Amino acid sequence: MTRGVLAVDLGGTKAAAAVVDRDGMAGARRRAPAPRTLADTVEWIAAGVSGAAAVGVIVPGIYVPSTGRAWCPNLWGRDEVPLRDALADRLTVPVTIDSDRAGYVLGEAWLGAARGCRDALFVAIGTGIGVGILAEGRVLRGAHGVAGAAGWFALTGQWREDYAAMGCWEAESAGPALARAPRLPDAAAVVRAARDGRPDALAAVDRAARVTARGIANLVSAFDPDVVVLGGGLGEGAADLLLPVIEAEARRWAQPIAMARCRIVRSQLGDGAGLLGAARLAWEAVDRA
Repeated sequence: MTRGVLAVDLGGTKAAAAVVDRDGMAGARRRAPAPRTLADTVEWIAAGVSGAAAVGVIVPGIYVPSTGRAWCPNLWGRDEVPLRDALADRLTVPVTIDSDRAGYVLGEAWLGAARGCRDALFVAIGTGIGVGILAEGRVLRGAHGVAGAAGWFALTGQWREDYAAMGCWEAESAGPALARAPRLPDAAAVVRAARDGRPDALAAVDRAARVTARGIANLVSAFDPDVVVLGGGLGEGAADLLLPVIEAEARRWAQPIAMARCRIVRSQLGDGAGLLGAARLAWEAVDRA
């Protein structure tokens, strides 16, 4: 009897993997700095596959199912890489690949804050901003694997040059933007200072939350979800500061019927959402076989 499937979460700086059974119970996690070449990534995944029925992999960027290629500049540079073919050449079990956005929303819908929901959004806020979209029980990926790149939402009335590199929402309220105004080392330092009552840190958090509320309002109006799950390093880690402002502001901006029937909640799975989502992808491949 197989032990389970191998779930792999390739982050921009760290990689995690675990064998996960059908109930979502995971064995010991294997963690490492994220491999920086495609060959090293394949070997790192292959080292944990023994006994697994299938492999699910999520990546921090764009995955195009029609070509099997992935664009993940934080891992392998600015060029697309043939990830599916590279893994298929090395492994003898089915491999399913998707974006981390898809993994997060699948994980939360399976065993987290969106459990049982067929229409749910996962808003990941960290160094960047991305959104996993579950609509009528299916992940929306778009024609080119780019669906959910909501960091590019246009949420202000005036163009800034840095929007061209990362998008307006991300430039205004992701982690680096939060750290910029109080001139603190990083977003975590801003959150700590805000909790200590430092006025400039509180103002920075409030502004980031208000911009994020507009982004979430647009998502709610467009997709009419049952729940919006706030996650990512900043979204989950500072939810106590962000959520009260986000909830109030989103209700001002969103379509009122959709917003009245939607919950905005903190992730229940934290950094485990991606692994469980990758496992879900792998178990679906087993069931299709």
